Amino acid sequence: MAARFIVEADGGSRGNPGPAGYGAVVRDGDTGQIVAEAAEFIGHATNNVAEYKGLIAGLKAARELDPDASVDVRMDSKLVVEQMSGRWKIKHPDMQPLAAEARTVLPRGRVTYTWIPRERNKDADRLANEAMDAGKAGRQWEPRKPAAAVAVADEPPLETAAPKAGWAAPADLGTPTTFVLLRHGETPLTPEKRFSGSGGTDPELSDKGRWQAERAAEALAARGSIQAVVASPMLRTRQTAETVAARLGLEVRYEDGLREVDFGDWEGLTFAEVQERYPDDLSAWLGSAKAKPTGSAESFTTLTHRAGVARDKIIARYAGKTVLVVSHVSPIKTLVRLAIGAPPDSMYRMELSAASICAVQYYGDGNASLRLLNDTSHLR
Repeated sequence: MAARFIVEADGGSRGNPGPAGYGAVVRDGDTGQIVAEAAEFIGHATNNVAEYKGLIAGLKAARELDPDASVDVRMDSKLVVEQMSGRWKIKHPDMQPLAAEARTVLPRGRVTYTWIPRERNKDADRLANEAMDAGKAGRQWEPRKPAAAVAVADEPPLETAAPKAGWAAPADLGTPTTFVLLRHGETPLTPEKRFSGSGGTDPELSDKGRWQAERAAEALAARGSIQAVVASPMLRTRQTAETVAARLGLEVRYEDGLREVDFGDWEGLTFAEVQERYPDDLSAWLGSAKAKPTGSAESFTTLTHRAGVARDKIIARYAGKTVLVVSHVSPIKTLVRLAIGAPPDSMYRMELSAASICAVQYYGDGNASLRLLNDTSHLR
């Protein structure tokens, strides 16, 4: 299931033309929460040029979160909204290439345009002014620290703040939302330690994997606290989730943001085979969360975006409940590291066995607590 985003964009020029900048925010379409921000000082330009550049930046930020997303663009520029909706002709030569670029970011059928009054576009307007202020000071705009989410950063966005030190948290934060994170059972590729992402053959569970799913179902039914089941839509996670959900008497809701990374040309290969065939790409991937597997469009930074969006959607839908989240190695490790505020390379230092269970609790103040990691006691 592709994500749905709201993009709010704005641009400004102090002099029109004059020193100009743009701002854009991307909101989760279900919760309204800001999941990405972008802003830039663009030098000497008109208001309209800045507004179009803000639109393009917002669309690109949404595409980075989910290339298959649908987007509702909301701007207080009647000109841009009417021109991009096809109701007004684009006559100005400066506008034509910008409009053409905006149309190439996402397929036209997945983008709609809505005019909103200026007072409802305050976040994008704020970012545009921050960008112009930065330009006046001789520097480029940088996201505020800590930022809720940004479109481009050295560290992936959507980081959950690390828990407060000591025991000084507020006394009453309400009932936390608990994620019981279950990795799917084994497939034929699992014991051979082959890359198996969302770009490969989508293998089913092996006989051992189905046995593991049954054991997980027994263990989770015995705990008796699961109130909802959400899973990646891939075959192995669907089979695992449906096995557990049947035992619990619950339905499975599927969330595309929980799917495994696309490993591109590495799909089906062992680590040693990748090291032999693509040594430079593998080294880059191990050294940076922004690097992508050979032939893939997805990095761990991109995964962090979409896993964070999926997390926030689930928390909003099931606030205060215990949710079984059935996913894969990379998304689960990502959710764990975000919960404890660990850097991206911490993912290489976690063991996550097939059909293992982790648990994370999310509190009302935005903090999170890791309660369990890689529990396989039900498989012994």
